[in-house]
Amino acid sequence: MITLFRKLRTAFATKDRLPQDNSSRSWLQTVLITSVGVTILVLGVRHLKWLQTWELAAYDQMIRLRPAEPPDPHLLLVTITEEDLGSQDFSLPDEIINRLLIKIQSYQPRVIGLSIDRSKQKNLGAGLQNLDNVITYCTFSSMGSPEIPPPPNFPIDQVGFSDVISDDEDVIVRRSLLFAASNDKKCQTKFSFAALLAIHYLERQGIKSHFTDISHFYIGKNLFPRLSEDAGGYENIDAAGYQILLNYRDPSQFAKQVTLTEVLEGKVDPNWIKDRLVIIGTTARSVHPGFYTPYSGSSKYPQRIAPVYIHAQVASQIISTVLSDRHLIWYLPNWAEAVWVWGWSIVGGVLAWHLRYPLRLGLAGSVSLGSLVGVCYLLFLQGAWLPVIPPAVTLVLSGVSVMAYSTYQTQQQTKIIVLQVEKQKEAIEQLNTLLKETTRIYDKHVHSGATVDNTEKATGDFILGGRYQINKVLGSGGFGCTYLAKDNQRPGNPICVVKQLMPARRDTRFMQVARRLFDAEAEILEVLGKHNQIPELLAYFEENNEFYLVQEYISGHALSEELPPHHNIKTESEVIEMLKGILEVLAFVHEHRVIHRDIKPSNIIRCDTDNRLVLIDFGAVKMMQPQSSEQTELATVAIGTRGYAPPEQFAGHPRLSSDIYALGMIAIQAITGIPPHELHPHPETGTVEWRHGVKISNKLAEILDKMVHYHFSDRYQSAAEVLQDLQKIE
Repeated sequence: MITLFRKLRTAFATKDRLPQDNSSRSWLQTVLITSVGVTILVLGVRHLKWLQTWELAAYDQMIRLRPAEPPDPHLLLVTITEEDLGSQDFSLPDEIINRLLIKIQSYQPRVIGLSIDRSKQKNLGAGLQNLDNVITYCTFSSMGSPEIPPPPNFPIDQVGFSDVISDDEDVIVRRSLLFAASNDKKCQTKFSFAALLAIHYLERQGIKSHFTDISHFYIGKNLFPRLSEDAGGYENIDAAGYQILLNYRDPSQFAKQVTLTEVLEGKVDPNWIKDRLVIIGTTARSVHPGFYTPYSGSSKYPQRIAPVYIHAQVASQIISTVLSDRHLIWYLPNWAEAVWVWGWSIVGGVLAWHLRYPLRLGLAGSVSLGSLVGVCYLLFLQGAWLPVIPPAVTLVLSGVSVMAYSTYQTQQQTKIIVLQVEKQKEAIEQLNTLLKETTRIYDKHVHSGATVDNTEKATGDFILGGRYQINKVLGSGGFGCTYLAKDNQRPGNPICVVKQLMPARRDTRFMQVARRLFDAEAEILEVLGKHNQIPELLAYFEENNEFYLVQEYISGHALSEELPPHHNIKTESEVIEMLKGILEVLAFVHEHRVIHRDIKPSNIIRCDTDNRLVLIDFGAVKMMQPQSSEQTELATVAIGTRGYAPPEQFAGHPRLSSDIYALGMIAIQAITGIPPHELHPHPETGTVEWRHGVKISNKLAEILDKMVHYHFSDRYQSAAEVLQDLQKIE
């Protein structure tokens, strides 16, 4: 039964895996599931119109931020101000209006638009030889306002409705109504006043308008697509009639303006009127308080603008689109907006998964939000209205959700590791006791045939675990061997590293304890190997009373090849870069409460493909290995390498700060060119002396001194603390 259990354990332990497959699949699956869930949630909230106010506010802000365009050369506004009205109550006498029309007609305008209520003026245009180019208006009846009929002496095809649409949330005018059906008895036109002005203006230039169907209105070759009920940032709006988004020009300079008095007194350049669209309207607040626009949110502009300006903006937009290829504001279909929102949700999830730490995630998130706003603004300059608020919300929510999940996952993994570390400590104590026993028991086993075989496995045809074909011996010693092997059970026969760990003794008691230590170490490596700077554990198994770890193969060279005497002394910037690269992974290891125990240059690999530093060869499992006079590693509880391991580690009490000490010694070696075991301690403090003759900044020197302090309580207590101080060095 026990034999069967061991076979099953080996079978599961050697389950097929490719390097990084599971970790890649894990983070990708987490990010995808989270991003989809968050996107669905945000789109649902958006459909309920809970985000619409913010989205419209962002839309208004982008309109205000656009560079001001040159004034529209096709328009002239004739405004009737409070001064022009004088003592008149709300309207001017009929003869003044007719005199104004005669004066303007004498300068040969192409079209005249009269945005003044003249419904009671029966002789409008009296004295004019031709009224064909004069357009006036009527108003539909609505709640709170009665119908305003057109002038009685004007044909209906020269009358447009003056009704303006504002959004329910904030009564801001963002849309223009071009066409609408009416049941009013007198105001029966289907064209808006502004649309009719633009159509007549363009028709006199030979550009015709037509409908291909109810949703496709063309002027010449230019399509003015009908606004849908969920266009852009809108959700479930009343899209009745034929509406388009109003693409404002800067109100302060969108067209030339003169007053009624200036025209009547002949103070206007005739070239400003000739062949232009002239729109006449009242700007006096006493007549109409005006409408709110996207510019109302800025102190640079009036809170409200007169109706004549709204009509002029719409007419200018239509004419400029046809004659000057000015952009209409367009938006994505619903499915494309959903993909857009989902894409930013994925960005937030990916950032959270890879950065993890709140400060770095906050900085990256801020940059991402800035990029989102920047992209939306740049596209808006080209007429595209892409959602800003929903993707921003999904980016943040996905980031927070993934970070929360990864934190929870880390906590669960840490619990597993803590349990394994406790088992590891217990096994180490037992091994230490067994190694201190008299050699009589050991000799008995040696003479009985239970000897330790240090023979390297033959390369070529030799296969371990039924699948790993040995290609090359990478290293060997008293502990066993490290091989480069080929996995014969995976497609493509990928290369991997097989580490052979031979117990110091083969007696039953020692093997039981060694097996527990090996299993605990493998479980720890299983979790840690999910980091891209630690080789992933692919399998572990026992064969012929020898233990084997199968890990991802990292193509590269040891950091020892970059340090003196192989290379010149490192510069300060190179040392800082090296420290940051190793501290990144060390912070992850320490976050799981794991001590590496044997950090040294030969256990740090520089990856050929992306130049990252990879941490290899965790040390606790070496407890089971036999002593060797040829090695600096100790085959007792004091695991480590002379010069790199701190005093408490050699005393059998390693701590997280012990790894920081070893890394500090590597940095000192890089910047001084002196191997750590050749440095001498201070006679009073015990801390190594190394700063004589070394030219580096005081900030870096102080960091290194704190890393290698003799007493562990005076050192940095976490890798994250070291990183924070390194970030402060400019």
